[in-house]
Amino acid sequence: MEVVFNDYLISDDKLKIRSDDVIDFLSKSYWANTRPHERTKKAIENSYCIGVFHEDKQVGFARVVTDWATFFYLCDVYIEEEHRGKGIGKKLIDSIMNLAELEGLMGLLGTKDAHGLYEKYGFIKDSERFMKRPPQWSSQSNKNSRM
Repeated sequence: MEVVFNDYLISDDKLKIRSDDVIDFLSKSYWANTRPHERTKKAIENSYCIGVFHEDKQVGFARVVTDWATFFYLCDVYIEEEHRGKGIGKKLIDSIMNLAELEGLMGLLGTKDAHGLYEKYGFIKDSERFMKRPPQWSSQSNKNSRM
């Protein structure tokens, strides 16, 4: 996917994703500031990722975790502060929500402050159905092992 919006490029070309920039932003976010950097790198490697680019700089990002059959989890969405208010965040979410591969799948996400944005794309609050288990990091959290 490549979408041009004003002076921005939204792309799912993983070769364009600058994982160090993503890690830098997420390490300051309220939702991922305790996540080990190696975990974020692994998450990028194992997810469908979309970057937002302005000139030669990555200014936004979103990650989708999915089985491509029944559900998707939208996460790690951000736009750098100096690029907010220009409609690029809405265009990013719009581009993701209009992917044919996500049609008919149940979508999940977590947010503290962007409910209004996501409600425009069909997301609803559902605190009665879903549960969460917060990340629990151990001394073994940086090992490359899978269950």
